[in-house]
Amino acid sequence: MLEVHQFPCLSDNYGYLLHDPVSGDTACIDTPDAEAYLREAGHKGWQITQIWNTHWHPDHAGGNAAIKAATGCTVIASAAEADRTAAVDRFVSPGDVVQLGDFEAQVIDVGGHTLGHIAYHLPGASMAFVGDSLFALGCGRMFEGTPEQFWTSLSRLKALPAETLVYCAHEYTASNARFAVHADPDNADLASYAARVAALRAEGKPTVPTTLAREFKANPFLRADDPAMQARWGHPGDAVATFAALRGAKDTF
Repeated sequence: MLEVHQFPCLSDNYGYLLHDPVSGDTACIDTPDAEAYLREAGHKGWQITQIWNTHWHPDHAGGNAAIKAATGCTVIASAAEADRTAAVDRFVSPGDVVQLGDFEAQVIDVGGHTLGHIAYHLPGASMAFVGDSLFALGCGRMFEGTPEQFWTSLSRLKALPAETLVYCAHEYTASNARFAVHADPDNADLASYAARVAALRAEGKPTVPTTLAREFKANPFLRADDPAMQARWGHPGDAVATFAALRGAKDTF
């Protein structure tokens, strides 16, 4: 099976090294901090062979050039953000496939946080690396996209198997939980989840990865199509308007 090495970097990012022990291939999922990635790969004894960027923001692609210079790895990024991402060797689009050893990762359009944001879903390993599109109990701030685009993107993630492990890029869950409880105060699954998050953070432990099954029940942004959530937020029958209202409220919460 694939191995995931997760480590904190910058102020609240997570770095991920995805390693196939059979082929020896190792992919950086985004590159917020080149020095941290090179150090962690060295500690593991892994040779970095690829970089998979989810989007162009500097805390996701800022280490591309330095890691490539140090390792000779292949850098893969979204074709829709070709003019904003450094040191890229291969541009990919939704529907394309990237390979790590014998494992395939499907490229999914999750635009909204940025227009060309992509996620990498590895069905053979039941995992998805989603960057800043989806967070535990939250979603990314909508810097470039529209509510309709972003809701469509989240719906693509909602269509993945419930057991999928979701690796998001930041430790935002405690803050997200506070808003989620405000947005959906009668949700017992959310209350239990929020208590678990508080306990983990009190012990200095990560809340990531999460599972889609857990998020389906408790993440308000994935529940914009739920009639109870729509009614609470004043947009019966309208998932896009409900999502837009939730995102706008979170921005000022």
